[in-house]
Amino acid sequence: MFRFFYIICLCLLFNCQSKLIDNNSSSPKILVGVVVDQMRYDYLTRLSNKFSNDGFNRLINQGFNCTNNHYNYVPTVTGPGHSSIATGSSPSINGIVGNNWYDRNIKEEIYCATDLSYENIGGNAYYGKKSPNNLLTLTFADQNRITNKMKSKTISISIKDRGAIFMGGKNANAAYWFYGKNKGEWITSSYYMNDLPSWVREFNEPENISSFINRWELLHDLKRYDLRREDDNDFEKLFKGKDNSSFPYLTEALMEENDGFDMISETPFGNSMTTDFAIAAIEGEKLGEDDFTDVLTISYSSTDYIGHNFGVFSLETEDTYLRLDLEIKRLLDYLDKKIGKNNYSLFLTADHGALEVPAYLNSKGMKAMSVDKYKFIKSVSKYLAETFGSKRMIEHSVNNNIYINYEVVKSLDLKLDVVKQKIVNHLNTYDFINSAYSLDEIITASKLTNYQELIKKGYYPERSGDIVFVLEPNVIIYGDRGTTHGSGYDYDTHVPLIFYGNGINKGKTSVRTEITDIAPTINELLGIENSSAYSGKILDFVIK
Repeated sequence: MFRFFYIICLCLLFNCQSKLIDNNSSSPKILVGVVVDQMRYDYLTRLSNKFSNDGFNRLINQGFNCTNNHYNYVPTVTGPGHSSIATGSSPSINGIVGNNWYDRNIKEEIYCATDLSYENIGGNAYYGKKSPNNLLTLTFADQNRITNKMKSKTISISIKDRGAIFMGGKNANAAYWFYGKNKGEWITSSYYMNDLPSWVREFNEPENISSFINRWELLHDLKRYDLRREDDNDFEKLFKGKDNSSFPYLTEALMEENDGFDMISETPFGNSMTTDFAIAAIEGEKLGEDDFTDVLTISYSSTDYIGHNFGVFSLETEDTYLRLDLEIKRLLDYLDKKIGKNNYSLFLTADHGALEVPAYLNSKGMKAMSVDKYKFIKSVSKYLAETFGSKRMIEHSVNNNIYINYEVVKSLDLKLDVVKQKIVNHLNTYDFINSAYSLDEIITASKLTNYQELIKKGYYPERSGDIVFVLEPNVIIYGDRGTTHGSGYDYDTHVPLIFYGNGINKGKTSVRTEITDIAPTINELLGIENSSAYSGKILDFVIK
């Protein structure tokens, strides 16, 4: 009897070990995170019949499409976007409250990724003195490496430094970004290494980088495009040295007056270069070649530069996404061949959306406007000077936050709460402002509106201001041409979220998902313990 029981136990143990082995063997060899900078969700639907079958449409048809995915905080900009994707937490937890914020201690506006304790590796000192140290929480890639006892690799890539640095996290083997100007090379920081690997130096050879300086013409015949407006118009930004905003764009001829090799970033060929560099990274770092799941993050930045310059419904933006579709196809085809169709997992999302150019909306009878920040803050300061007798009541303003000068308030023997309320009341008199709040009021309130919840989740005490104002829909603080983002309205918050590949179900959902759901879902896919800092939820319907 005992012998029989012993045999049964051995069989059960063997069966459990076999299942464990099977589960381990089914883990993806590489997890690829793709972020498309400034991609609105409606690009997927509006352009679906123009995309190939093997790029975006392949992800949609063979993966899991979360069609109602949103950002759950403001401001909706690049630094916080990438940080929240990677950490599964909003800025109120991860600390990245904007691309920039005001530091009261040093009385300067600081950049989110700047870290003067490190040196540039390539490029120049200003562009290389960067690290993820301002990020206060771990990323899913960090969790993956810790779980694998640092035996897996994390490589993070983006033309923008913040797009690479915050996706990779604190334990990344490397984050790379592009330095244009007079050099044109991919660089990093001494936070990660002391010298560029040979494969990066090889990629940076001048003849290779110069191959992305191409004449930008339409990919297809003009009849294939939406043609929402004329190609040459008064709504789009002009490159220096070009007196119109129409095709073609002679990139090489424009370089000298437009920051040299940075011109690559403002054309679709910046995305092509990013794909090439990602493929070079897989080859050079031998990603996906051992038993530990590696992480590669790729952020396509050129879509943002082009979106800012030309707007949502421009011919330039549409052409860029049709070309990006082919880049996604090229990336997938490479992964199929190199890693194996069933050996990798991938997600695709965006760090924010964008508003269409206000001037164009106005031309179509919609109420929209662009506000001059300098004139606006000067107007508020004038009111405060008339009210309190000082022109220095506002110490700084960024991210629709106003930082009050505490020293001036104290010197005038004023009560801070009174000053705050006066500012709030005055801000509410501007017709382009929907509402204004003392951030203390937002944080302590027991009941909040939906937009106030977005504000609260974007607030971090040591980095945020005293007053926050909400612009009316279709209003931005920007120049007369081009557009931007940053609000809590759907055109800025509604972005794609598609999961694809190993361990992913096929299907879609219109159930609301949020950007902070990505990291915990990836950790569940990889069998990794979730961080206590996560505020998102596991999307269990995505995973097989």
